Amino acid sequence: QVHLVESGGGLVQAGGSLRLSCATSRFTFTYSAMAWFRQAPGREREFVAAVGRIGNTTLYADSVKGRFTISRDNAKNTVYLQLNVLKPEDTAVYYCAARTNIFATARREEYRYWGQGTQVTVSS
Repeated sequence: QVHLVESGGGLVQAGGSLRLSCATSRFTFTYSAMAWFRQAPGREREFVAAVGRIGNTTLYADSVKGRFTISRDNAKNTVYLQLNVLKPEDTAVYYCAARTNIFATARREEYRYWGQGTQVTVSS
């Protein structure tokens, strides 16, 4: 069974920063593109960022480009999301996801495994 464990969420003021982490098994991580999605109350789960397995190709939602950075540490089987210049509209539960394919994509239905989520709250 595949487990994705997120950490790093919390409460921060607008303009602040957080770093989210997502750890999984070596087997899962070795062959997977990884992504972060988020879901605010009353809204659909939306794509935030993704990173591929080869060459660390990255994709970002327009709303977070220039503020968020996704990265992966293959030695630690962990993917990170650095959130900078946070805005109140970034408030959401952030989910880590793994795809059984080495290429990154923004399509939610392409990700098979999901974590439980970590809450990020940005106060104004």
